Amino acid sequence: MEELKGSIEEIIFYNEENGYLVALVSDENEEPVTVVGNMLLAREGKSFVFRGKTVLHPTYGVQFAFEEYKETVPTTAEGIEAFLSSGIVRGIGPKTAALIVKRFGDRTLDILENNPQELLSVDGIGEKKIKIIEESFREHREISGLVIFLREHGISTSMAARLYKKYSGNAIRVIEENPYRLVDDIWGVGFKTADDIAFNLGIDKDSEYRVECGIKYILNRDAGDGHTFLPENELLEKASAMLGLESAQIEEVLETMPFNGDIRIEKLENRDCVFLMPFFRAETNVCSNLVRLLNEEHKPLYADVDGILAGIQAEMDIRLEREQMDAVKSAAENGICVITGGPGTGKTTIINTIIRLFERSGLETAVAAPTGRAAKRITETSGFEAKTIHRLLEYVYAGGDDGEVGFQKNSNSPLDADVVIIDEASMIDILLMNALLSAMKNGSRLILVGDADQLPPVGAGNVLRDIIDSELVHTVKLRKIFRQAGESLIVVNAHRINGGEYPCYNEKDKDFFLLKKSGASDILETVRNLCAERLPAFYTEYDPVKDVQVIAPLKKGTVGTINLNKELQEILNPPSKKLNEKVFKNRIFREGDKVMQIKNNYDIEWKNLEDYSDGCGIFNGDVGYIRRIDKEFNEITVVFEEVKAAVYDATRFDELELAYAVTVHKSQGSEYPIVVIPLSWIPPVMATRNLLYTAVTRAKKAVIIVGTREIMNSMVDNNRISQRYSGLKARLRVFLDYE
Repeated sequence: MEELKGSIEEIIFYNEENGYLVALVSDENEEPVTVVGNMLLAREGKSFVFRGKTVLHPTYGVQFAFEEYKETVPTTAEGIEAFLSSGIVRGIGPKTAALIVKRFGDRTLDILENNPQELLSVDGIGEKKIKIIEESFREHREISGLVIFLREHGISTSMAARLYKKYSGNAIRVIEENPYRLVDDIWGVGFKTADDIAFNLGIDKDSEYRVECGIKYILNRDAGDGHTFLPENELLEKASAMLGLESAQIEEVLETMPFNGDIRIEKLENRDCVFLMPFFRAETNVCSNLVRLLNEEHKPLYADVDGILAGIQAEMDIRLEREQMDAVKSAAENGICVITGGPGTGKTTIINTIIRLFERSGLETAVAAPTGRAAKRITETSGFEAKTIHRLLEYVYAGGDDGEVGFQKNSNSPLDADVVIIDEASMIDILLMNALLSAMKNGSRLILVGDADQLPPVGAGNVLRDIIDSELVHTVKLRKIFRQAGESLIVVNAHRINGGEYPCYNEKDKDFFLLKKSGASDILETVRNLCAERLPAFYTEYDPVKDVQVIAPLKKGTVGTINLNKELQEILNPPSKKLNEKVFKNRIFREGDKVMQIKNNYDIEWKNLEDYSDGCGIFNGDVGYIRRIDKEFNEITVVFEEVKAAVYDATRFDELELAYAVTVHKSQGSEYPIVVIPLSWIPPVMATRNLLYTAVTRAKKAVIIVGTREIMNSMVDNNRISQRYSGLKARLRVFLDYE
């Protein structure tokens, strides 16, 4: 790497959250050089040795991109005076710096560090100011030492900023004592990072800290795969393989962890199950709150329900079939009701009818869905304002690195609603269901509407399926197809797939197509051609970026979403001198790109471009378009829902992914006019019926599958449902057996 020596002459941009710096650096003999990189607590006047490389930026010219830096301490009286005059040490300005250096000369820094009381001999400095100077100089030395320590252990400067913010001057001591604390305390630090640090520090592999961290890491990782717990024997097996220890050594630590409040071990269905405490509490609370809502007396409706329903049907110009009427009356008569069915079975009509029934009966009704896209769809079809569940519960960001969020609506301040209707209920995980039920007052009704045959939620738990399978809650299963059955093969084929029958395709004037391609390269080229040429030419009323969605089973591989996004970006939003772009890790963001938020961010601010209102929160799965990339301030502005503009700084770039292609899981809760599904080889464990079913049911106008009939049919044949460890059904069955 190249080296650059000099002092910071001017800070052009600095982000204190992640330490990203753009500055002019100069020495006595050279012209100022623009440096870019991450630095902890940058200040003008400080001198460094930077290590990195010279790069040519297309807009800003020559820059020195540094990866490492080391502060150099001035040794001459003149250098020390300049150093202190920069404001690095609180309590010392240019005049005071000159007086101190005049008194102590090149001994000044030694005095500040070891004998600050001698500063009393300088005019204008008393005990109060000495204390400020001493604390500030110590902080400066601690930060310098922390940066060096972290670099030796492979931790980035951007992470150093978080560490110092969390631990202050105790950062090195905390890390040396127990580096595994970082996994719990600092967002972005994983087990492997902590384990590498521990190895460098010489911490034993059978350390109790290491084993505890490893156990929690595995439970958290598997919660990401949908499990609320792991059977103890499976957990021990996984931990033994990861940690390189005997199961007996791990079991010894595991038995002590419940006393720390980290985990709960409970026997369910004759096996010992290990829960992280948040999932244990959520699962038990959901169970008790469901029973509470079932057993409470509910606010009565008007006596003439049939008369009200007759009026609603006349007003909406519809006639409810028997199955639909049963669903509506079940919602009216029960404390909790589940209505489940596939596409075209009338769920939207039922929701609209239920809303009107309860409103005309004088009951306060709230309607919500897990995602903004699903809530917007309800609002458009019903004319009734629907919210996301987070907005309904009035989420509030609690701050901190762990991204904690709380809800203002809870058991102490419940929702006013007498009735809560939730659409797309299959997407609700155990933590969100816990928050929702906790906020429902006694005597209120809960109506869950969804398609139980779709993929389970991205988060932990299998809430809707567990509630249905428990048989504790009254459930109406819709089977008759109403919507588009005569005209649309999408609806017909969705039900065929769900029933284990092969879909029909390529019929004249229909909307379900199979383009037979066998190799991954051929499939990729066909998808490119479809998105760039064939579909825009045939469906002229649709935008090829906004209205055509590629949905892929996998992230990796030639036709996985990662590669598809690169390929589709190249043809749908190619490089241009008119479009700014930002390279971040292994991806390129470009103005005009279609992007998706991939984690809940409760505190990011947005501005409404139409009415100039503002708010906070962009959520996992939200899709937007890059409006502007500001290279000077290293920011990306993304517009969601056509009007909500959110600004992302460098600390948040990893929350965005290109979204020309998305996984089937990420597509849940959305509808698109045209869906393209590339089907190359898929691992059998993933090539399942409900994966194909979920992808197909995202489309409204057309489905185009690109692949072989054999792979498509094999997915229909594979009705394997991935096992999710969840205790909710077992807990609910206990109450059913008791009753």
